[in-house]
Amino acid sequence: MLFTNQINELMDEVEDLIQGRFKEVDRIVDVNQWKVIQAFRHHKISDFHFAGSTGYGYNDRGRELLDEVYAEAFGAESALVRPHFVSGTHTISTALFGILRPGDELLYITGRPYDTLHKVIGQPGDGKGSLQDYGIGYNEIPLLANDNGVDWESVERHMNRHTKVIGIQRSRGYDWRASFTVEEIGEMVQRVKKLNPEVIVFVDNCYGEFTEVMEPTEIGVDLMAGSLIKNPGGGLAATGGYIAGKQKYVELAAYRLTAPGIGAEVGAMLGTTRSIFQGLFMAPLIVGQAVKGSIFAAAMFEKLGFETKPAWTEKRTDLIQAIRFSSSSHLITFVQGIQMASAVDAHVVPEPWDMPGYEHPVIMAAGTFIQGGSLELSADAPIREPYIAYMQGGLTYSHVKLGVMTAIQNMRDQGLV
Repeated sequence: MLFTNQINELMDEVEDLIQGRFKEVDRIVDVNQWKVIQAFRHHKISDFHFAGSTGYGYNDRGRELLDEVYAEAFGAESALVRPHFVSGTHTISTALFGILRPGDELLYITGRPYDTLHKVIGQPGDGKGSLQDYGIGYNEIPLLANDNGVDWESVERHMNRHTKVIGIQRSRGYDWRASFTVEEIGEMVQRVKKLNPEVIVFVDNCYGEFTEVMEPTEIGVDLMAGSLIKNPGGGLAATGGYIAGKQKYVELAAYRLTAPGIGAEVGAMLGTTRSIFQGLFMAPLIVGQAVKGSIFAAAMFEKLGFETKPAWTEKRTDLIQAIRFSSSSHLITFVQGIQMASAVDAHVVPEPWDMPGYEHPVIMAAGTFIQGGSLELSADAPIREPYIAYMQGGLTYSHVKLGVMTAIQNMRDQGLV
């Protein structure tokens, strides 16, 4: 791939600029890598734990220890880690259906959640088996317009005796805002627990794992969920998700995944155990590579005059790098450039389409080894104003750098930069 001298010079300038930030990322990688290894060592993981199970999967010691290793690595009482979760949305849905009952209310305090969760929440009487179809109430508190912080006055007004679960989305989703740090989530926990000590605090942790040295379950969150084809799968888990938190809530989620009385005691792993264990081992390093790529992308596009969130100088708490463009042409050309740099399906040209679970046409670059694996380099965006692209992932920093430079070259070839 050939780039213009101007793009190569910009790359050199940016890489010199961001070296200090890379050292900060390396320190986070070390803390998380050692934390994961310590969990493996504590539970005496051996190669015979990687053997697959079939049928009911009774007495699958590898599966049981996988749950325990995840729980320790995330500072939680318990965890449920399974290839049977088909996506992050499915995992979150399982957690919410596990802990909510008819007459309860789910209150999201971080604004409207990610698009794919809207159908899970649903409408009363929609006949689709959504939360509201089962008589579970729902409300959401928009973030404050001035600083995108939580509107605590509205939270206090809306919390009531039916409010069973407080929902928090750690990552920005398709919003032009900062993602919430673990420290900020901890402050949210303290405030809602003062209003009602019995309320359950749930966090959608997708894209956030291992980007900081602590996880939400280490600072008081009752339950959280995420996808294995994002951060914690390390690029090796072919499917699956995890739920972690207090043991009683994880158990309820397990009953929802399988059936009451069965819970986490069954579930054939079908040869996936090794890759899920190894993916967790690799995850701190691979997440660090992706975070470095996001810092590089932010600095490159800022130098070209585009607005980014987070800026390259800002603290990172997830993988997502948002870049604001001035037109749909800029947006589409950028995403197509990311696809051009892929190792898989580089010859495919993404176009906007009506993707299931989304409310606007979406364009997605996803030249990945794992379908939908967003720890791998990918980019997507709804085609709506403001025109914001969301780039995430990268199994190696070098690949992210190639993707960013290819996207810039593609935009330059189209006369857009």
